[in-house]
Amino acid sequence: MIRTTTLLALALTLPLAPLAQGHGDVTPQSVNTRGLEDLGEQWRDSNPYREPHEQHDLAVEVGRSAYNQNCASCHGLEAKSGGIAPDLRELENGDYGDQWFKERVINGASRNGRVLMPPMANYLSQEALWAIRTWLETVSLETTGEL
Repeated sequence: MIRTTTLLALALTLPLAPLAQGHGDVTPQSVNTRGLEDLGEQWRDSNPYREPHEQHDLAVEVGRSAYNQNCASCHGLEAKSGGIAPDLRELENGDYGDQWFKERVINGASRNGRVLMPPMANYLSQEALWAIRTWLETVSLETTGEL
């Protein structure tokens, strides 16, 4: 027979169970990159969609959507971290920031055997990931002058 205290504990904790998965659905979602230049298999060293590239505006829109589908659950809406993962608005614009971004999306991040970020290049195309980087540059603290 189940004790009253056990039933009470279940009644109080079951409604909170969905909150235990605070990141929501972190299964990578496909990204429609139609219209963006095909970048091939070899990874570029710097953002190929950065202005003045003629596809910059399309890359920003694709990147915004791709970020919201695949990154916001950990890195926060509008790239404003709630402390779970790095605030991507702080990522430097330009080639240095590109190097960090490329390394992280290709290799992911782990600490003490715990995966902090999966290697997103296993799930998303180079086009989708560079589009995300393009969008991130439009909301960066450097771009918005909030540094």
